[in-house]
Amino acid sequence: MQSKGSFRKMAWRTSLLSIATVLLLSGCGGGKQQVEPAPPTEVEAPIDEPVEVPEENTSSLYQAPLTGMPLEESLSQRPLAVMINNAPAARPQSGLGQADMVYEVLAEGGITRLIAIYQSQSGIEKIGPIRSIRPYLIRLGESYGGVLVHAGGSPEAYSIIQKQGKQDLDEIGNAGAYFWRDKDRKAPHNLYSSDEKLREGAVKLNYGNDVKVPQYPFYSETSAASVDGAEGTEPVEIVSGEPADKVEIKFLLNNYIVGYEYDGSSNTYKRSINGSPHVDLNDNTQLEAANVIVLGADHKVLDDVGRLAVNVEAGGEAMLFQRGEVIHGQWVHAADDAIRFVKDGKEVTLVPGTTYFNIVPNDPSFDSHVTISNP
Repeated sequence: MQSKGSFRKMAWRTSLLSIATVLLLSGCGGGKQQVEPAPPTEVEAPIDEPVEVPEENTSSLYQAPLTGMPLEESLSQRPLAVMINNAPAARPQSGLGQADMVYEVLAEGGITRLIAIYQSQSGIEKIGPIRSIRPYLIRLGESYGGVLVHAGGSPEAYSIIQKQGKQDLDEIGNAGAYFWRDKDRKAPHNLYSSDEKLREGAVKLNYGNDVKVPQYPFYSETSAASVDGAEGTEPVEIVSGEPADKVEIKFLLNNYIVGYEYDGSSNTYKRSINGSPHVDLNDNTQLEAANVIVLGADHKVLDDVGRLAVNVEAGGEAMLFQRGEVIHGQWVHAADDAIRFVKDGKEVTLVPGTTYFNIVPNDPSFDSHVTISNP
């Protein structure tokens, strides 16, 4: 079979031969009437038919269950629930900026501990510093189906892990090979790992991925930025709140204040500690949250060391900060589910992105821990 290029060459050769023949005959006619040369046969170059380019599909069929962000493929990996040290000597931490959800709750001595839930992102080269675990931290981490990642724990926590056969990675117990110490910091504020090492450890200990991961309701990225919804679609029902550009949270100590300030350009709240930006040491970027939930829980001191019992089951008063507004509602925690924010008995939709849960004592009052301000 001849190609299109061969047909083009043959056609043009035919045309040139025809013109040459006519000119030769007219030149041999001498004094006779010259013959009008025949116009050359027009040969049009073939026109290539346009190739249809399919329109790019900007919508994703998959969505991360804990952030609502689009994914290229279905997410099957199990969450990691990592206990992150939040003592002053441990800040700034590494890897918090890539967590799907972060809980902050009091440990002993008025210092808070962070529980970072990782699932949708990978390639996190440094996570930590990693610290010990408590019974209520076990409950929070397991509510996401997470492998519990820690270094030691209270006697009560160890008893629960051993008696109930919890799936954990403990640096001083069953998984020391999957952690390392950073020489740039002093112990115990220098213990780190990576998501690759932690998942390698989970495989080594035969921890499967067949767990229930809760799915939160999220706005689409378009409707999260506008109450009118995307063009050509019905307006999205959004629970309205009161203006709240800035919120300050005091967990217990007067010299430890966590702040979140709304940034309209990113539709997130930028996080700070004692007035200074709280950054991720991996990239020196300020931490941010699409949703900030503050919830009140009963706290009880257990011993002379100051260890606490925090009731993360009963539910109670809560505030949700999103889109520069605060919504007053309640938090609930079913036995087989994660903590959820509801208003008038209905769960409130979240803005896609990271969510920070801040658990404060109910005593002396829930409102006493929260200060809201606007310019």
